[in-house]
Amino acid sequence: MSEAPFDGETEFDRQLDRLVRLDYPALAGLTETAFRDLVEPLRTRAIEGAAGLPAPTDARVPVLLVISRDLIGVQERLELTTLAGKRKPGVLDRNYAEGDLPRFDPIKELEVPAGPAYLLFDVDRGEEFRNLPPATAMEGMTAQGRLPLTIDEGLAFITLHPAALASNRCFSLVGSRCGDKRVPALWISQGAPKLGWCWYGNPHTWLGAASAHPERRSDRRRS
Repeated sequence: MSEAPFDGETEFDRQLDRLVRLDYPALAGLTETAFRDLVEPLRTRAIEGAAGLPAPTDARVPVLLVISRDLIGVQERLELTTLAGKRKPGVLDRNYAEGDLPRFDPIKELEVPAGPAYLLFDVDRGEEFRNLPPATAMEGMTAQGRLPLTIDEGLAFITLHPAALASNRCFSLVGSRCGDKRVPALWISQGAPKLGWCWYGNPHTWLGAASAHPERRSDRRRS
């Protein structure tokens, strides 16, 4: 018997409901109704964009609802992440100096939409790039016609799909840079997610590089 086709609308509702349960509306200074209204224009595009894509796995998901730092800060969202089946909240690596995080902007190639929310499609944690420097992983993504994830997108990935971050299945976020050789990355430390950074030219056996389909959509439906 063949599997039922992936239902993008059900997945959109699941992701939105999870964000509400995690208290994203309050962190954004909004009522639950206002928060839902804010992302509702993305529903139709989520259904259309996910059509024909396979159902989520631990490593790859068809559609992802991204809340940006324009609405809720990085550290606040990080502290609401956990590993699958665990309860310890995500932490920021101590090697980030005070004021560092806001300096990590999306690289210009991404053309990330302005605003508080948007969608990603065909998101993958990039296991094939393990033990390769982020610089080499970036070349591989480009050859595949894909683009790297940013910090906001990586946080959305592990918030909405906690199993995406697992032992020896962690990933860098080459889509966020601050003008030096550092690359943000999400890995596991003491049973919890950690947002740290690694060097652009250094490989790690347990660290891949997450990517997505190049099409990103803003928080407005296009006519």
